[in-house]
Amino acid sequence: MNNIVKGIILMLISSIGFSIMTLFVKLAGDLPSIQKTFFRNFVSAIIAFLFVIYNKESLFGKKENQLVLLGRSIFGTIGIIFLFYAIDHLVMSDADMLNKLSPFLVIIFSAIFLKERVLPFQIVTIVFAFIGMLFIVKPSFSIDIVPYGVGILSAIFAAAAYTLLRVLGNREKFYTVVFYFSFFSTVVLLPFLIFYYEPMTTKQLTYLLLAGFFATIGQFGITLAYKFAPAKDISIFTYSTVIFTTILSFTVFGQGPDIYSLVGYVIILSSMVYMFLKGRKVTTT
Repeated sequence: MNNIVKGIILMLISSIGFSIMTLFVKLAGDLPSIQKTFFRNFVSAIIAFLFVIYNKESLFGKKENQLVLLGRSIFGTIGIIFLFYAIDHLVMSDADMLNKLSPFLVIIFSAIFLKERVLPFQIVTIVFAFIGMLFIVKPSFSIDIVPYGVGILSAIFAAAAYTLLRVLGNREKFYTVVFYFSFFSTVVLLPFLIFYYEPMTTKQLTYLLLAGFFATIGQFGITLAYKFAPAKDISIFTYSTVIFTTILSFTVFGQGPDIYSLVGYVIILSSMVYMFLKGRKVTTT
C-alpha cells in the first residue's frame, strides 16, 4: 500500500469521525456554538495530551516548527469561529457548502506556496467533486452578503491551516500537532465560554464529550493523512463527510436526500473512486 492510498484511507476515517461528531453536536440541542466548540477542542486536547505523555514526546513541538504550528493553530481557530458564525447566520446548507470550498483552496495554496504539481486529471476531479457538492447542498444565496463573506473566510482559513499541516509533514508527531491546536483553541475560546455559558443536562454534556472524542478521531485522521500524501491527491476525500453525515441523518432523524442530492452523491463517489484508483498507481518514495 503506497502513501497516497494510506492518505486516502486516513482521510475517509477522518470524515467518518467528523460526521459522527456533527451528529452528537446536533443531538446536544440548543446550546451556544462557542460552548459546543470549546468542548470539542477540550476533549481533543485531553486525548492528545495522553498520547504525547505516553509516547514521551514534546507537548508543544520543536523550536524550529513553532511558527508553522502556531500558524496552523491560529488559522484553524479563526476558521472555526468564522464557520460557527456562518452556521448561526445562514441556512445550514449554505454555510456547509462554503466551508467545503476549503479542500479546493488547499490545492491552490499547495500549488502556489508548496510548489506541488497539480495534474490535469486532478483538477478535473476536484471540479466534478465541487459540482457534486452544489447538487447536494443546493445553496440559496438570498440574504445579507456579510455572513456569506464570513463563510468564505472560514474556508480560506481552514485551507490555510490544512496547507500548513502539509508543511509540517513528518517534522512533528501527529498527536503533538493535534494537542498544540486543541490546546491553543481551548485557551482562546475559554473567555467566550465563560461569557456565553448555558447550564447543561447530563445528556447534553455526554453528547458534547462524545462529539469531542469523535472530533479527535477526525483530527488525528486528517493530520496523519497530510503527512502521507500531498493535498492535491487526497483533499477531495473530505467531501465524503457529506455522504456519511447524510447516512447518519437519515438513520437517526429520518431525513433522506432528494433527487438532486442523489445526483451529487454519484458525482462525488465517482470522483472518489477515480482518485483512489489513480493514487494506487502512483509510486512514492
